[in-house]
Amino acid sequence: MSRFEMGDGHKLHISDSFYRVISILIFAMVLVLFFIAVDETGRGTVKKQQESLENALSRDIVQCYAIEGRYPPSLEYMEDHYGLIYDKSVFFVDYQPIGSNLYPDVTVILIEGN
Repeated sequence: MSRFEMGDGHKLHISDSFYRVISILIFAMVLVLFFIAVDETGRGTVKKQQESLENALSRDIVQCYAIEGRYPPSLEYMEDHYGLIYDKSVFFVDYQPIGSNLYPDVTVILIEGN
């Protein structure tokens, strides 16, 4: 008696529809895992972009102070004079100058839906 035969001599038979259902379920699970992985990768990329923007802002602020002896008066000033570029549809930058000799308050916020 082989391992596919039952004790009474009947062979174990699995229908083709069972294999189809199992194949579809496995395919669906792989597809869901793929989309989850792609989504997580996208979130990681946006987080790195935010960190890069924060570093660029800090670098431009310090560079302005080193060159001009004062902190930038506005965000537009850094865009015009120090080449700051960022995607305004993805990030909101709140730039609050405190004084020409005090480091400004800078906050980078991810806009919802991105």
